[in-house]
Amino acid sequence: MKNLKQTDPKVYELIKEEEKRQKAVLEMIPSENYASKAVLEALGSVLNNKYSEGYPKKRYYQGNALIDTVEILTQERARKLFGVPHVNVQPYSGSPANTAIYFALLEPLKGKVLGLSLAFGGHLTHGSPVSISGKYFKAIPYHLDKNGLIDYDQVEKLALRGKPNIIVCGATAYPRIIDFKRFGKIADKVGAYLLADVSHIAGLIAGGAHLSPVPYVHVVMTTTHKTLRGPRGALIMVTEKGLKKDPELGDKIDKAVFPGLQGGPHDNQTAAIAVALLEASKPSFKIYAKQVVKNARVLAEELTKFKFNLVGGKTDNHLLLIDLSNKKVNGALAAFALEVAGIVVNKNAVPNDPMPPFYPSGVRLGTPAITTRGMKEKEMVKIAFWINNVIEEIRGEELPKDKEQRSEFWKEFKKRFAKNKKLLKIAGEIKILCTKFSLP
Repeated sequence: MKNLKQTDPKVYELIKEEEKRQKAVLEMIPSENYASKAVLEALGSVLNNKYSEGYPKKRYYQGNALIDTVEILTQERARKLFGVPHVNVQPYSGSPANTAIYFALLEPLKGKVLGLSLAFGGHLTHGSPVSISGKYFKAIPYHLDKNGLIDYDQVEKLALRGKPNIIVCGATAYPRIIDFKRFGKIADKVGAYLLADVSHIAGLIAGGAHLSPVPYVHVVMTTTHKTLRGPRGALIMVTEKGLKKDPELGDKIDKAVFPGLQGGPHDNQTAAIAVALLEASKPSFKIYAKQVVKNARVLAEELTKFKFNLVGGKTDNHLLLIDLSNKKVNGALAAFALEVAGIVVNKNAVPNDPMPPFYPSGVRLGTPAITTRGMKEKEMVKIAFWINNVIEEIRGEELPKDKEQRSEFWKEFKKRFAKNKKLLKIAGEIKILCTKFSLP
């Protein structure tokens, strides 16, 4: 980055510092991963300079012959990789993509969305009242059962009673297999569109490590980073079943994306998605996807030995959701302490969480990024050991119930544990481990 260094030393230095941080820690937030250099090169290319409102062969700007070729190539790769007849590669990210689907298929303020509650592992865009999906459409939330699993009987009852126009299957913090076939039967029973949000598991699907929803749903939405290891973007895919239900479904989706919600697509992002899709079609990616799941399962097993309470009991995919209530440790405090120790996770609500969102009872972590670095089962055993040591170090640090006292406690906690010797010792050990596993 010699040009950046010369033009803007400050931004250059900040990027280099972030690069150092990523090299020295275990990135275990399940939605984060490392894109390849090839993906980053496409993302930082001269395609950033172009405007291309519209779709291939139907642009509103001149000079798009090569851009058309890039977008068509990206569409072809996505259709082949996921086995779908129609795909839109222009959404800027996952939330805009889900919004475009609702915009295409629902009547504002009247359309109904049945989705997993945010408090139980769903995404903001699955009908949360603080999101546009809950403000502009009527949300019907479904929950997990007492074992932390999707209650399909409850979903069916809610669907029969509420008559939703769209049912969303997919989650942002659900560690188990989703029964897409059962969801498909429920949607067919009530005449609803079925949307599979596979943002977290798209790479596992592409790599053959997770079942595909394509035969059972009408629309599939995925982000293109996370387990797919691409740039930050999204795909909206229409299935054969979707076209049988509504032959104009693809056109409705396209019009909702542009001109409905977006202007010109980010052509550099489209090209980077094409590169990621090509990488995901290689045999090496199948090995990667299966190792992600192996690593997550070993990590879950090892943490269970230390008496950690896993929501859902175990994991079938790339992520774990841990309820720390039995450890007498708050999720926000745990996430901070783990970061000091070189393990980056995110605080997360757990089902029926009695705590507020900023101080939830759990943490969410996963294996996509550390698997990209080449870590395997042996390293998962070490990581579980370190996580347990961190949590043991902060046991007994209870948050006050009073809000004002809680805020002061939080500030004091961060001061004390930012320089904790045991946590910093673990961070040093992790840094040594990370030197053996380079970034892409």
